[in-house]
Amino acid sequence: MAIIGGIFAYQAIERSGAQVGRMFESFGSSTPHTTARAIQGRASVIDGDTIEVAGQRVRFNGIDAPESSQYCQDAKGLEYACGRTAAKALDQFLSTSRPVKCAFVEWDQYDRFVGNCFRADGKSVAGWLVESGHALDWPRYSRLEYAGHQAAAKNAKRGIWQGQFQKPWDWRAKQTEDIAPTAVAPSPSFTFLGTSSCDIKGNISAEGERIYHAPGQKFYRQTKISEAKGERWFCSEAEAKQAGWRKSKR
Repeated sequence: MAIIGGIFAYQAIERSGAQVGRMFESFGSSTPHTTARAIQGRASVIDGDTIEVAGQRVRFNGIDAPESSQYCQDAKGLEYACGRTAAKALDQFLSTSRPVKCAFVEWDQYDRFVGNCFRADGKSVAGWLVESGHALDWPRYSRLEYAGHQAAAKNAKRGIWQGQFQKPWDWRAKQTEDIAPTAVAPSPSFTFLGTSSCDIKGNISAEGERIYHAPGQKFYRQTKISEAKGERWFCSEAEAKQAGWRKSKR
């Protein structure tokens, strides 16, 4: 009887061990980093070199676009929001041939899927961005894959090549050095998740007057928005006027 009891006990332990092993195997198989090889779907634009597909952030491999709050100078030396311009151009480009498909390259430090992405018609998203002057070939990661695209954009003075600009990676490094509490924050509504952005600043003056500032106006960049004070962002001038704000005179 003692021998029979021992056999049953051994079998029970063996079964429980197998169950535990399968449980840990299932944990490992659920980790997305071990299974992702490609992703496909309708893309929402986050910024000039990042999209979101099916809830996953995707960073384009080998290129770098101006940041959302980055400004450049046009051919006349006037500042414009080149980061937002790049994002809007990307949104329009993707909207004409959906869905987008991205082949996996690696995971970056921000847990983003880094990939080579193409529209439904087969056009390279990164290649188009660089050749249109909305992004730069990033030698650190590209192995100069888009150097030819960049030369074409530079020669034609497309996008950021029309005037003066700082390379996005240098711009980010500079912001890190100059971090200050008075820095102008980018619009919290910037993420496209569709086709529109809300970049008009509804500011309340010291006298309580509601004034909105549109991109390109004199005081746009230095105007800070405090939602706690009742200030807000608008998606169009018509929306701002309807809400009771007037346009800044400069």
